Amino acid sequence: MAKALRLAGVAAVFVAAALGYAAVRASSEGADAPPGASDHSPDTLAEARAKGEIRVGYANEAPFAYMDSRSNQVTGESVEIARVVLQRLGIRKVDAVLTEFGSLIPGLNASRFDIIAAGMYVTPDRCKQVLFSDPTYGVGDAFLVPTHNPRNLHSYEDLARAKDARLGIVVGAIQGDYAAAVGVPADRVVVFPDSVSALASVRVDRADAYGATALTINHLLGKLPADGGLERAEPFSDPVIDGKPVRGYGAYAFRKQDQPLADAFNAELKRFIGTPAHKRLVAPFGFTDKELPQGMTAARLCAGQ
Repeated sequence: MAKALRLAGVAAVFVAAALGYAAVRASSEGADAPPGASDHSPDTLAEARAKGEIRVGYANEAPFAYMDSRSNQVTGESVEIARVVLQRLGIRKVDAVLTEFGSLIPGLNASRFDIIAAGMYVTPDRCKQVLFSDPTYGVGDAFLVPTHNPRNLHSYEDLARAKDARLGIVVGAIQGDYAAAVGVPADRVVVFPDSVSALASVRVDRADAYGATALTINHLLGKLPADGGLERAEPFSDPVIDGKPVRGYGAYAFRKQDQPLADAFNAELKRFIGTPAHKRLVAPFGFTDKELPQGMTAARLCAGQ
């Protein structure tokens, strides 16, 4: 009897050890899964339709998505188009979540919000992390510089050649990639949390130029008095990378597992972009026919075309 009890005890120890190993293995495998990944991913589109609301992440960069101090509401080209498209999908309320630009993709994948509505450029690297809609606009870059452009900066290449010239950019923005591609050393790139901080840096000589989309620069200058001490560098040449001038295309981003939401959103977006209603909606933010995406697609941009 004693021997039998001892054998039973040994067996129990082995069973417990096996169960413990299985639990640890399952736990570690779950920890390796990408953020938000699951065998039973929630249907974000169905949930949003049932609730009648959805969350979008934005980075407070005019004219794409920003807080309007007069109305105390988030507005901008990206946000207003999203409201129209989401209403067509049966989602009437849009809750905006303010996030630093560099934290938008991590925040999306951590489910802090469900869509990025920030005019984010579609790039092959970003396509590895999120799904993109087709773009809503295409635009070149510009520099914000002190009046009379004392450093004579008219391109990223000019800034690279000026040995001590400093470029201000917003954290996570594509302009950092442009600067690196044309040879601007990292120690001459000054990173700021938002466009307002970057503008201020040029005013107080922390940067010799602030690089951003031409639309962003125009919008910022439109808010300044005529004697504000800053101007847009004219003329300006977009960076030439891999033998061709760069033009950025902005779109909406979704989690990889939210394909139904991305597909439904993109279908309505295609019906809206370029219509008279779309043009009227975005005109107050400085968008014209020149900024229309002209048939560019997310698939082409993700492929680096």
